[in-house]
Amino acid sequence: MPYSSDSHLTFERTYRASVKDIWELWTTKSGIESWWGPGGFAVTVHKLDLRPGGELLYVMTAIHPQQIEFMRKAGMPLTTEARMVFTEIVPRKRLAYYHVADFIPGVEPYDVAHVVELHPSPDGLVRMVVTIEKMHDDEWTRRAAAGWESELAKLDALLASHPRLSKEQ
Repeated sequence: MPYSSDSHLTFERTYRASVKDIWELWTTKSGIESWWGPGGFAVTVHKLDLRPGGELLYVMTAIHPQQIEFMRKAGMPLTTEARMVFTEIVPRKRLAYYHVADFIPGVEPYDVAHVVELHPSPDGLVRMVVTIEKMHDDEWTRRAAAGWESELAKLDALLASHPRLSKEQ
């Protein structure tokens, strides 16, 4: 479960993996496509410009029957285009961006800030801290938290199945 403040949710994970591998999972087309999006969704990256002011453009498609049903009941399309704009990049340490929330029926688009921090330790573990702004209301904040828990579970499983994708720290 995430930690919560008045304005943010924070998710923490610890991995036995290299900072290089975790960073690449967050910052490369193949890395993002391998785990991004909640369970039951597939992601295809169309643009990745990793620099402050650069964009990540991707398409997320519901592929599991449960997610397809949820999207239909919510009046949302099965495939959505998403846009992120990077605001800060400190290689292998910190990635900050805002995600444009323009997919919510009846709500004007707005930006949601995200920060990913990687903290290596001498024992070979990496603590990852993901902090996101809360959404416009409690229901969508709960949905965002559930989505991130599901998404990070995919990252957890990927890293657990390949605990040492590289030897470089």
